[in-house]
Parts: sequence; structure tokens; C-alpha cells
Amino acid sequence: MAKHVFIICGAAGSGKTTVANYLREHYGMHRVITHTTRAPRPGERDGVDYHFEDDTSISRLHLLEQVTYDGAQYGSSYEGLQEGWQAGHDDVIVLDTAGALTYHQQLGDDAVIIFLTVSQLTVLAKRMTQRGDQQTAINSRLHSKEYQRDLHLPAALDGIAHVITNDDWSATRQELDHLVGKVLAAQDQKC
Repeated sequence: MAKHVFIICGAAGSGKTTVANYLREHYGMHRVITHTTRAPRPGERDGVDYHFEDDTSISRLHLLEQVTYDGAQYGSSYEGLQEGWQAGHDDVIVLDTAGALTYHQQLGDDAVIIFLTVSQLTVLAKRMTQRGDQQTAINSRLHSKEYQRDLHLPAALDGIAHVITNDDWSATRQELDHLVGKVLAAQDQKC
């Protein structure tokens, strides 16, 4: 039975969503759906985009990590991980480095942390522009404390996270395939 969660972290523009989508499509990993107390935006669906909660229902969950942003709570839960594991799939989730550390502390080796970086930081802003982000949003993000934090692997994750320099998608894919193969082979040996 699968029981890993692949955690993708790194600065904005490092390729987190691309990597998470690749792991879902090529390895059948389950995307962990996070929880929020904010109201759904037009077109968002409960259980697809988020699990939409109220203050009471979110308090009943076993949250591994959570933040409050703009008056709403956001978090990921052990129940969300179980959805994939009970279906026999490993999970994948995109988190910031603080959340990745929390997952490692809570789940140990079941949390496989992938930290994405690039060799030239100017590439990050260029990627945000290419994906259609507004220039004011890019400027705001580039100067945020969260962006600065996620530019570098935290010392607490040194030796734990698998660092991948995502300059070339073909090379990144090969590194991901090697890592997933190694994790799955170790999992098979335990069974």
C-alpha cells in the first residue's frame, strides 16, 4: 500500500505546479486537496479545488500545517493524505518550505521533499511573466518575505530534501524519475 507524500517546494516560478502535475500524470499520484474557510470563488468546486470548510468543520480536522491569510484559514490534513493512500496511491502536494518542514516532522521518511531551484534567479521572474502573472503581482511577490524564504533551502531541510535545479525540463524529468524509482523500490522492499 502506498504511503508517501511527495512535497514540492521552492520559490515562485521554480516549476512546482509543473512537477506536481508530472508526478500525478506519470505516476498516478493523488493530489492532496487542501482546506480553507474562505468562500469559493466563481467556478471553484468543493472537493476539487479545495475542501471548503467553516470554522467548526476545520477545527475537527487533523491539520498537519495551517496558515491564516486574509482572514481565512488554509491547511492540509491527515484526512486529505488518507484519500490517496486508501486508494493505493502516493500523494503529491505543493507547499512552502515551512510546511515541508512540518510534514517531515510529522511523517518522517513518508514525506519525500523535493526542493526546486534554478541556477539563475532572473529566470523566476521571467517564468512568472510567461505564465501570465501581472507585473504588479510579480513585483509584490519578488519582494515578499515568503519568496525570499523559499529561494533557498532552509538549514533544517539540508540533507533531507532532494534538491533539483530546474533549468532544463528534460533533465528535471530524469531526476524525478530516478528519485521516484528509488522511493518506490525502497517501498517494495518493505512490503
